[in-house]
Amino acid sequence: MKILVVEDEQRVAQFIQKGLKEEGHAVDCAYDGEEGGFLAEVNEYDLIILDLMLPKKNGIAVCSEIRERGVGTPVLMLTARDAVEDKVRGLDAGADDYLTKPFVFEELLARVRALLRRTSEAKTPILKVADLELDPMSRRVTRGGKAIRLTTKEYGLLEYMMRNPDRVLSRTRIGEHVWDMNFDPESNVIDVYVSHLRNKVDKGFELPLIYTLRGQGYMLTSDTPPA
Repeated sequence: MKILVVEDEQRVAQFIQKGLKEEGHAVDCAYDGEEGGFLAEVNEYDLIILDLMLPKKNGIAVCSEIRERGVGTPVLMLTARDAVEDKVRGLDAGADDYLTKPFVFEELLARVRALLRRTSEAKTPILKVADLELDPMSRRVTRGGKAIRLTTKEYGLLEYMMRNPDRVLSRTRIGEHVWDMNFDPESNVIDVYVSHLRNKVDKGFELPLIYTLRGQGYMLTSDTPPA
């Protein structure tokens, strides 16, 4: 999943980013409210972790504004304040959950998983393309009933492609969603991962599902892709 962390304390933001990346998520960071609000509007995220006390624009304002502009991404709000009125303000502004600092990272992960699970259930319980199936709840992948073992990054890449079937996905778009916004589009790492994924998903099956479109990107489809 792709997550945005808006936190002005860079040490805290980088700590959260590192932990979430180890869980297989792509993570962008913003260090003030204006930048965070801008990124939340122009990029597609699965979750936003938003600090309450931010320079330039506080978390309440950011959350209210992105909700007014139609951004429905789940928001987990962080704050050093534990007063009930602050929590109410955050929830009334459109936040989905609230976590008080200091927190144990395992609790943050549990809340992240719960919000992402809720989002996944609302989108599609099980993703299917032809006989390829991916269960976001269990992270189990099968094709023709046969289990496919994937690395964390391979799983993230496949899930993103299966959420966007029959669409041409450029290297830049894949890099920003499965890795992060600082991904180098000139790197060949995506080509390498797609090759690994193709060997696991298509090898031994009559119908290929993963295609390379020269000069455009990649597509996962059960139909014949455009030339």
